Amino acid sequence: MPVSPRLRSAISDSVGGLPRRFWWLWTSTLVNRLGGFVVTFLALYLTVDRGYSASYAGLVAALFGLGSAVAALAGGVLTDRLGRRPTLLAAQLGTAASTAALGFMDGPVTIAVVAFLTGLASNASRPAIAAMIADIVPAEHRVRAFALNYWAINIGFGVSAAAAGLIAAHGYLLLFLLDALSTLVCAVLVFVKIPETRPERGPADAAEQRIGLGTVLRDGPFMAVVGVTLLLALVYQQGSTTLAVDMGEHGISTTEFGLVASLNGLLIVVLQLPLTKLMEGRNRTALLVVSALLTGWGFGLTALAGSSAGFYAWTVAVWTIGEIVNAPTMMGLVSELSPTHARGRYQGVYSLSWSLASFVGPAAGGLLLDHAGSAAVWGACAVAGTGAALAFLGIGRIRRPAGAPAPAEQPVAAVAP
Repeated sequence: MPVSPRLRSAISDSVGGLPRRFWWLWTSTLVNRLGGFVVTFLALYLTVDRGYSASYAGLVAALFGLGSAVAALAGGVLTDRLGRRPTLLAAQLGTAASTAALGFMDGPVTIAVVAFLTGLASNASRPAIAAMIADIVPAEHRVRAFALNYWAINIGFGVSAAAAGLIAAHGYLLLFLLDALSTLVCAVLVFVKIPETRPERGPADAAEQRIGLGTVLRDGPFMAVVGVTLLLALVYQQGSTTLAVDMGEHGISTTEFGLVASLNGLLIVVLQLPLTKLMEGRNRTALLVVSALLTGWGFGLTALAGSSAGFYAWTVAVWTIGEIVNAPTMMGLVSELSPTHARGRYQGVYSLSWSLASFVGPAAGGLLLDHAGSAAVWGACAVAGTGAALAFLGIGRIRRPAGAPAPAEQPVAAVAP
């Protein structure tokens, strides 16, 4: 079979059959991430350009994460109450305004406050986007759709991280303004091309209308998934914080660190679609167990890297494959566990696990590294990954009895296929 027809068939299998509205949403995500300069360079901007201490930069990053955590819950509630589209538009407009304002702020208090507001606005869009994908895409294609969305995020992140360094040479303010502009373009795309996707409520949906955050928190199977996600998210956070410190302490140069760190995004861009294709039809519990083991032990093997940049790169490749398998599989699972008219709240609580990890993970990793050494950090990651794998095995056995309602009086899909 000629190469080109085979390639066309592979592309069609990966991207074909998805609704047009999904692709407009995918495009808006890509545009937003292509202009996502500020988060990546915020700490560098505060310490190098503004002259603040590393401790202050860490405080600002923590406040940004705190805003994200609050937004995960608030954005989820608004997504269900007001609708997906108005919540997404409000979040994007708020993000554009706060990001631009952050570039003009002066003084430690005002910068910290606006950083909190930026985190609040930017993360409020996550539950709305996830709920939209679940609304738009049929259940049998959702894992592929979430994989494509995750792919767009990583393409955008890779390009923006590379471009931000060049743009910053002309002044950091330009980074803030271009980031705000890209978010504004996203809002325009959503406003023009994507109508409201929230399903109409009927008399049969009365029980779902009573769902609140308390209902979500009482949903045992779902909260078990959220708890395991938090555990793995704490491990993933070490890749963007503790890993850099550990490599520096072992004499790895900044150039070598940059190459190793970029491997994560590169592998996701190259492998996400083919691996997602291979995952189709596989047992979901098995995929989640494998992803947890690859993640935990990929980080765990870092303890053996010593001063070898090549070994560090190999460990990054291992846990990146775990990330590629985990991300779309988990998002598909969460969408199945979410009652239709409560998708925003469920996605918001799920997103909260990542926000909490971004708030707690860097500090926890740094403290453990300082007081117990790198072997303890990476050993803890291996233990966490193994624990997550065992938890997924337990979660996979959960079944709601036939006819038994979820806490919201709404049947929810079983965790395992």
